[in-house]
Amino acid sequence: MKVNTSRRQFIRNTSLSLGGLWLANGLMARDKGPVYGHNHVQYTLDTAWSKCNPQQYPVNDCHEMVQDKKGRIFLLTNETKNNVLIYDTKGQLLDSWGHAFPGAHGLTIHDENGTEFLYITDTAKHQVYKTTLSGEILLTIDAPGDLYAQAEKFVPTETTIGPNGDIFIADGYGEQYILHYDSKGHLLNYFGGRGIGDEHLDNAHGILLDPRSKDGSLLVTDRTRNCFKRFTTEGKLLDIIHLPGACVCRPVVQGDLLYAAVLRSPDMNKEGSGFVTILDKDNKVVSNIGGNEPVYKDGVLQAMYQTERIFFHPHDVCVDRDHNLYVAQWASGKVYPYKLKRV
Repeated sequence: MKVNTSRRQFIRNTSLSLGGLWLANGLMARDKGPVYGHNHVQYTLDTAWSKCNPQQYPVNDCHEMVQDKKGRIFLLTNETKNNVLIYDTKGQLLDSWGHAFPGAHGLTIHDENGTEFLYITDTAKHQVYKTTLSGEILLTIDAPGDLYAQAEKFVPTETTIGPNGDIFIADGYGEQYILHYDSKGHLLNYFGGRGIGDEHLDNAHGILLDPRSKDGSLLVTDRTRNCFKRFTTEGKLLDIIHLPGACVCRPVVQGDLLYAAVLRSPDMNKEGSGFVTILDKDNKVVSNIGGNEPVYKDGVLQAMYQTERIFFHPHDVCVDRDHNLYVAQWASGKVYPYKLKRV
């Protein structure tokens, strides 16, 4: 009996050691896996980051993600069983809420005097909502009646919030206006709209008050035209950031870098052709994840395109405090977000 017990203990200790070795080897293998990107802005890929059970917490389109001050990652999906999934950075689910947003699309977080709030756009309900982090709706913005003859023409895709609480809405699937509201939801101004000139927009999918700019200017997506446009908050066009071959979604800034999911390339007609692009403080592309190395000739960026099919339709990039990325994808087989670890 004593001999058997010792033997069992030996086998158990050996198994634990081997198991630890296998685990360590697996982690090392992941760290030594393929590296994506260029110019020292590079990442390894974890496609199994989310630890959710899809039967219990399903997703449909994973549209956008943000991180709060506590380090939690908020994912917005148009699956009404759970519109918002809240994770830690390791992919463990912390909480979920939301059943009333069938067209959940845009997700913005804003710190208002020390308290954070979410702004959600719903393309199916033609509305914008301000909510608490736990999902209580505090403000609803409908289509402005004096500008839209039909509410269904208002199809908001994204918001950005000013320091004073002013709300800027991109009507990216509707009439292509940028709408400026005060913090109470009163319309102050609008600009853009459909048209051929540079001051007009086509698929104004994303918007951001660029924290890198000293003039407090807006970055606005013009997705089908492969560019971001910079406007004053009053609507004056200042600059165009040309991104040939890249149908970019919303601009995301952390530090000096500008990140964007590229839904498709070279245009919206080619399915499954997306990647992620990263620009420096001078708005020059320095890295493409799943795309070609950026090339400039005589200062002009050459056409970008997918080189590795690691994403299908990337729709948003969330950047955490450690400069890791989380990529949400649209129409991609109901996959959870992927994590890209900075190397």
